[in-house]
Order: sequence, then structure tokens, then C-alpha cells
Amino acid sequence: MIIRLRLFFCVGICMLSTVVLAQDYSITGRIVDANSSPIEFANVVILTEVDGDYLKGTSTDDNGFFSLINLSETTFYLKISYLGFEEFQQKIVLTGDLDLKTIQLNDIPENLNEVTVIAKKPTITRKPDRLIFNVENTALIEGSTLSVLKNTPGIIVSEGTINIKSTPAIVYINNRRVQLTSDELIALLESAPANSIKSVEVITNPPASYDADSGAVINIIMSRNIVTGYRGSVFTNYTQGVFPRYNGGTSHYFKNNKFNLNLNYSYTKNKINRDQDDTVNFLDDSRNIEEIWKSNINRNTWSETHNLNLNFDYYIDDKNTLSLTSTGLYTPYYKYQIKNNTTITDENLVFQERFTADNLSRDNKYNIGTDLIFRRDFENSANLTFNAHYTIYDYSRDQNVFTNNYDENNLFSGDSEFNSISNQKTNIITGKIDYSLPINETSSFGTGVKYSNVNTDSDITKLDVVGNSQVLDVNNTDAFKYDEKVFAAYSNYAKSWDKWELNLGLRVEQSNIEGESLSLIETNTQDYFGWFPNASLSHQLLKEANLYATYKRSITRPSYTDLNPFTFFLNENTVVLGNPNLVPTYRDHYKIGSNFLEHFTVEAYYMNYDGDIVELPRQNNQTNEVAFTPINLDKKVEYGFDFVFDYYPTSTWNLYVVTSFYNISEESNFGEGFVTQDQWSNYSILHNSFSFLKDQSLSASLTFTWIGKNLQQFQTVEDRLVSELSLSKTVFKKKGVISLAVEDFFNLQNYETSTRYLNQSSSGFVNLDSRYIKLGFRYKFGNTKLNTNERTTSAEERERLKDLN
Repeated sequence: MIIRLRLFFCVGICMLSTVVLAQDYSITGRIVDANSSPIEFANVVILTEVDGDYLKGTSTDDNGFFSLINLSETTFYLKISYLGFEEFQQKIVLTGDLDLKTIQLNDIPENLNEVTVIAKKPTITRKPDRLIFNVENTALIEGSTLSVLKNTPGIIVSEGTINIKSTPAIVYINNRRVQLTSDELIALLESAPANSIKSVEVITNPPASYDADSGAVINIIMSRNIVTGYRGSVFTNYTQGVFPRYNGGTSHYFKNNKFNLNLNYSYTKNKINRDQDDTVNFLDDSRNIEEIWKSNINRNTWSETHNLNLNFDYYIDDKNTLSLTSTGLYTPYYKYQIKNNTTITDENLVFQERFTADNLSRDNKYNIGTDLIFRRDFENSANLTFNAHYTIYDYSRDQNVFTNNYDENNLFSGDSEFNSISNQKTNIITGKIDYSLPINETSSFGTGVKYSNVNTDSDITKLDVVGNSQVLDVNNTDAFKYDEKVFAAYSNYAKSWDKWELNLGLRVEQSNIEGESLSLIETNTQDYFGWFPNASLSHQLLKEANLYATYKRSITRPSYTDLNPFTFFLNENTVVLGNPNLVPTYRDHYKIGSNFLEHFTVEAYYMNYDGDIVELPRQNNQTNEVAFTPINLDKKVEYGFDFVFDYYPTSTWNLYVVTSFYNISEESNFGEGFVTQDQWSNYSILHNSFSFLKDQSLSASLTFTWIGKNLQQFQTVEDRLVSELSLSKTVFKKKGVISLAVEDFFNLQNYETSTRYLNQSSSGFVNLDSRYIKLGFRYKFGNTKLNTNERTTSAEERERLKDLN
């Protein structure tokens, strides 16, 4: 693994040092205002004489100077622009080096100031299929990428999951799926700085070009830059929660006429705490309480993670581009410790016995995904893209569980111990071809095909410790092989006319799956074909009112680990089980809404799930065991109403308010009776963003998110209030940024749960390590006027990678 990481660094450094010098002449000059003061960060670009197409550009430095080099002898237009000043444009016939001396920009007349304020880009933009949260130049970008998602309307980030309200979300960056497991994704987004994020798209109706399991998508759009040059930055963060956490890294970006390179590295060292109180009421045959098990559980996770991301584009010519992208994650140190103290009483709370169970696990893993992309642009603005992807994923865990038992007199009565070794290796190969064609000015067409192949080998060995010896537990030792092939094709059509806009899409997928348990001599085969249509229609009723409707059908396939029949022991009485009989979930999502009076939006939606996959804790009242196992629900329905208000009380204050009332109902037959549960809930956000000081160098963001009592997987989750304050201040002539973030300052982000149906009776309280203060610093060097075009590519199959539980 070290060799692989060294190779990544060597490739990145070699590419970074490559500079192509192909031309002879240069243009220099200095930009000032009416007072002869230099204008910093003014945009200077040259455009073709005939079509006005972009050729090259740069920005002025601290003293207003600029320099455009490597230019050929030709005729073009020079354009200079800066916010608050009139644009300067001049035709130039270049026959040699040219010094333009000093160019003065004129102020925009005062009577236009009011127009400038009104035309300010809103923080929230709503479209029929998505919400766009614009965070560029706000205090949020000085925090982590995960913090930005937490503040994005509609997104709920909880431990190990990212949801759009109650629906698990698929995360993309620049329209390409992130190549990490869910746990790795959380860790990556927490360690990745947000300073390069332009906006976050919450897509509730993804087009057919997205994979069929992309029922709800979060697409993080990174800022792109067209100016050549080099830019770098270093950053560090210190976070104080229950324990301190550290994060640091560096980014390097280089672009010239032929190459475009973005290289990012980050290192994170964390210790995360979680406390949990669980109560399980074991019942007799009459469903009366027979025993009460109360557990106090403390969990600590130590980890050190290295992340490396490489994006390289080679512009073969004006029409052809070859790209290489790769993401590597290496976790050389991961320790997971659980200390459990369980007290057992009768129904009258009379003490009977207790036990302690200490679980210590050590993990090692790496995850490397690479894409090779070729894009061909045609004269009619059509384009053809080929994408080949390969992932290698290797994960292992060594676990020790030691239990001490105490009798009714609270005296030591014996102990037990076992070890387990778990491994998972996954290889993913995918290939895609996409074609996009603008038919005319009002319509376009897209089509594509995709093939993916996933192979996973995993095994688990359980060893009981007897004296000084280890004895193989053959009943809980197994090996599992998984093979999945998916063939997909899609087409999209978009048309606009008068006051109407129409989007139609259709995706078809054929899946062939085989899972084999070697020791159990069991083989599970699934072959299924699916149609996944989507549609959206919008109509501009009045100048300030429109109406839209959307429909989307999607699929959720089981994760590879969920299909694995292994039994993984957290302790002698708590296990995690796979389910090889799981089938995919199909979801139909309907929505109708309206934007009106500029600031208001109202929506109604309905979602029907066929076979929703959920992991339920199932208690066995005879053996006093609790098993966490995934199942398919018979039915799940969610419907609700969303109300949104977005407004600028002043030019430096944005106010965003949303409230959603929704109902979730779940139904399933557990073999012991049919269960139906439903719950109305409320989800509300109050978000404020501010700019202070004359130069607006101080920014702030204050967000409150209310998550009302709701139903999740036959479990009732009580009210929560998420709060976050972010501050950022530019220093050192805007090359440095100091940031401060405080989360959960009311200490109301922890939550209570309860489970009550048939012979299941349990409750819990989860105390998360979510209350923290974070201090960060970032410093830019090189050509600091550049914006990064960082992006991450990935294959959709990687999302279902999942660590062994």
C-alpha cells in the first residue's frame, strides 16, 4: 500500500512540474481606478476577433499589474472587468511584446447601485427537479464540506448517514459519484475544506443519465477556473469535542494551454466518543415483561486517515480531451473500542445479575478508484464521452471480545473470550459511453450505455479462547463470494417553448447477481430487469408564478455486506447478521409545486417504496439475544408538504426559512403478525448568512434545524435541534482566512429512540460527539486569483461498498 501511495505522489509531482511553453509574445499593463489606486483581482481576458471565444486570461496582482504570456501573432480583443466598474474592451493587433502602460476603469454611475443590489445572486435557487444552495463567498466555505451539507436545506447528516429528509442520498461531486463507502465518505467530507465549493444541488428527480439507484442525489459543484497559472494552499484545523481532533492538508492547482492538474492531500487524526444507554424488555409468551436489560455503552474510535485526490486533463486539441482522475484513501490506524456494562433485573427492577463486555477491534483498509475519460466535442455542440473505471478495495478487522459475568450477589461468576478475523476484498470494473446532442435552440437529446462488474470475496473466522488455546467455532466461520453484472442504457429528451419546459427520460437495467456461501454450501441467484422512467413539466403561469410537476422511479440494491450471511458478534448477546435473501427496493416519487412572488415556494410530494431495505434490531425473547439484520419491508409510504421562504432583508443579510410536514408509514409481516406504524413529523430550518465590515471581510452563518419526532425503520426517534454558528475573517491581504465554527451549542442534538411492536420492546438514548468548537486557518500562495476546478469522479457501484460491521 505504501508503494501505491508513493506512486500517487510521484505522478502528481511530475505532472505539477510540467510546463508547456509554446508561444513568443506577451501583453503587460496596470489597472487603476479614478484615483489612480491599483485594482486587485480585476479579470483580464483575450477573445477571438471573429466569434469572441475565450483564448486566455489572468487577474491583476496586489499592485494592479497583469501579464499575459506565450501569445502568438494575431488579432483579438482585450477585455478587462471588475465588480463596480465599467467594462473596458479594446481591439489589439499583436505583432510583438506589448506594454499597455496604465488603464483606468471608470466607476459605474451611482444610480445603478440599487439595481446591483437587487440583482444579487440568491442563496437558494429552486428548479423543478432540484434545489441549488449557493455557498460561494459565504462563511460556510471556511468550514468543512460536511458542515456545508449540514447547513444545506433538506439534508440531514447523522452518524454514518447522509439523507435528504428520510431518504438515503447518493453523493456526487461535479456530477460524478464519490468513490467511497458511507463511513469513508463521512470522514472525507469532514476533513475536506469547503473553500472550493460553488454550490450544492439537492436533486430529488435526477435525470436518466444518473444511475437507476440515484433516487435522491446531492451534487457538490466545485468552482471552475479558466485562467492559466499555478495556485496552492495549505490548511489546518483543530476541533475540540469530547476529545481533540486534527486535520491538515494541501492543494495544488496548475493549468496551461495543454494541461490541467489538481492534486489534493489531507491527513486526519481523530478520536470520536459516543455514549449510549439501551433498555431491552424481554417478554414472555403473553408479551409481559419477564426481564429488563439496561446497558450503558461507551464507544471510542481512534483513526488516522490519508486522502489523496488527483485530477489531470490533457487537451489534445480544441475538440478532444483526455482525463485521468484517481482517489486514494488509506487508513493505517483504526481502533474501535466498546465498553458495555449490562444490568439484568426482573419486571419489578429487582437485581438478578450483570455482565461487562469489552470489544476491541483494529482495522486496516485502503480504497483506490481510478477513471480514464475521453471526451470528443463536435461542431454542432454535441459531445461523446467514454469512461473506464476501476476500483480496488481491501478491508480487514481483528476483533477481541472479553466478557465478565456477575451473579445475583454481584460477585464474579466467570468469564468468556473470543477473537474474530474478518476480511473483504472488492474489485469493480465499469465502462460508460455517453452522447449529448443539442437538436436546436429549444431542445436537446442525450443517450448512453453502461456495463459494470463487481466481484467481492469476504471471509470471517471466529475463535473461542479456552485457557491459553484458541478453538475454531465452525458454526460462525464462513467465506462468501459475490458476483454482480449490470447492463444499462438510457435516453433523455428536453424541450422548451413559450412558457413550457418538458424533460423526459428512460433508463433500463438488467442485473445478474450470484452470492455463494462456501461453508454453508448455499448459492443465491437473482436476475431482474427494470424500467426507470422520469419526467418533469413546468409552466410559467404569471410573471412571478410558475407551476411544476415531476415523477421518478428508482432502485436501491442491497449492499454487498448486507447480502453476506455472516454473523458478526459485538458481544455474546448482540450480533449483526447479513441476509442473502434481500431483493432490491423500488421507489416511485411524485411531486407538484409552485414558485411565486419571488420569495415563496410550496410543494407536495408522495413516495411509495416497494420492499424498502432496513436494518432492524430484533430481540429473541427465548435466548435474550439482539440481532441487527437487514430485511425488506412489505410497504413504505411517505408524503408531505414543504413551504419555503427565501429573502434578503438587506444586501448583506440573507434569510432562508423552510418548514415541512410529512407522514411516514411502514408495513411488514414478521411471521408473528402484520405490523403497521405511521407518524407525522415536522422538519424546519432557519438559516441566516451575514457579511460585516466595509470590505465584507468578516462573514457569519447561523443555522437552526429542527427534526421533529419521526419514524425510522419501525423505531420512533424523538425531537432534535441542530445548531451551528460559523465565522470567517480574511487576513494577510486576503491570502489567509481564519475560521471558527461552533456546533450544537444548545446540546439538543442527542436523541431518544423507542421500539414497540409485537414482542419487541426496547428504548435508547444516544449521546453523540457532535458538540464541538473548531478553529481553522488557510493560506493561499501562487496565483491566488485562481479558483480551483477540483472534482472527484467515481462509479456508482462503489457506494454499496460497506465495512464489515
